[in-house]
Amino acid sequence: MPYDAHKIDRREQMNRFDKVIDRKQSGSVKHDFPERFGKPADALPLWVADMDLRAPEKVIARLREVAEFGIYGYSDAMEDYYEAVTAWFRNRFAWETRPEWILKTPGVIFAVSAAVRAFTDPGDAVMIQQPVYHPFVNCVTDNGRKLINNELKVHHMRYEMDLQDFEEKVIQEKVKMFILCSPHNPVGRVWTREELEAVGGICRKHGVLVVSDEIHCDFTYPGHRHTPLALVSEELADNSVICTSPSKTFNLAGLQVSNIFVRNEELRKKLKRELYLTGYDELNIFALAGCQAAYRHGGAWLDELKEYLAENTAIVRACLRDGLPQVKLVEPEGTYLLWLDFSEMGMTEEQLTAWLDTRAKVWLNAGSGFGTKSGQYQRMNIACPASVVREAMDRLSGAAGEAYMV
Repeated sequence: MPYDAHKIDRREQMNRFDKVIDRKQSGSVKHDFPERFGKPADALPLWVADMDLRAPEKVIARLREVAEFGIYGYSDAMEDYYEAVTAWFRNRFAWETRPEWILKTPGVIFAVSAAVRAFTDPGDAVMIQQPVYHPFVNCVTDNGRKLINNELKVHHMRYEMDLQDFEEKVIQEKVKMFILCSPHNPVGRVWTREELEAVGGICRKHGVLVVSDEIHCDFTYPGHRHTPLALVSEELADNSVICTSPSKTFNLAGLQVSNIFVRNEELRKKLKRELYLTGYDELNIFALAGCQAAYRHGGAWLDELKEYLAENTAIVRACLRDGLPQVKLVEPEGTYLLWLDFSEMGMTEEQLTAWLDTRAKVWLNAGSGFGTKSGQYQRMNIACPASVVREAMDRLSGAAGEAYMV
């Protein structure tokens, strides 16, 4: 009985995520600009990686306090900010960090782009692993660097690193930097310590700096544990830039706050100098307050959310099995983004996009945006009420009979 009562109580707590919130006319990129992206106005948006869920109440309350204070002058982090950030990574990942390692930026991609400029020269080769978060490409090419792709391999519907190809290209192309996505967006891999040791060892051997985007580190499913790259070895800790943010974890992307850990003092000086050259000085007062409150008070909320996301994944899995078996789910180990294989639908990429837009009316991220070999895939964001996930799956399965009428 006590166990059953506990389950009921947990279900009631998670009901907070069931509420459907109308985000239209709020300036939401996800909801308010379908025409800008060539999508029909009535398409169900499950694409860009923010949540259709309210942030933790204590975060909202703290932001309200800041707003009501009424003075929004120049602000910077005080000691309790760093205590909250370092305590989060100590308690969640057994990673002991120091405040002086932290460089604060308005976003992870802002930091990655700055790192490309700080640690490489125009024309230098920078490695990524597609299919991967598409702004990585722009961070490299828009800064005049040479993009090198170490394509991930799919083995029994599970993505793996091709380490032989990785090392060969590092040598042939004289790669100077590797941008790692850990956990991986969009394929949902949580890299094992052994995988990180292997790829990190190659980078150390050949003098390749690693910039690790760990923005999804807080989202892992049972049986999988995120390992911060800096914990793999002392050598990697001194040869890496670790990019973190509370934005995905607590739905704070609009506040624009990231914490970039750089243990190596020389690397930190170089990156700090590049950040200074951007003209950006300090985070805004709401970003600082929101981050601190989230890391100080958001743990229980996150644990409940992860259970809810697992249930949303189960909904997708069951609906595909029963109503749309042609579409395969790449089983996620982390993130709240699902990677779906539509190749058995027998459509070209253009036909698939038209079918989703005009028949299913479900707005997903096209796989080709993450890599040229992923045109038959789509990325689906399940960080929303379960009823929205069910509606999306009903639309997809209901349109299946019209798959060849686009």
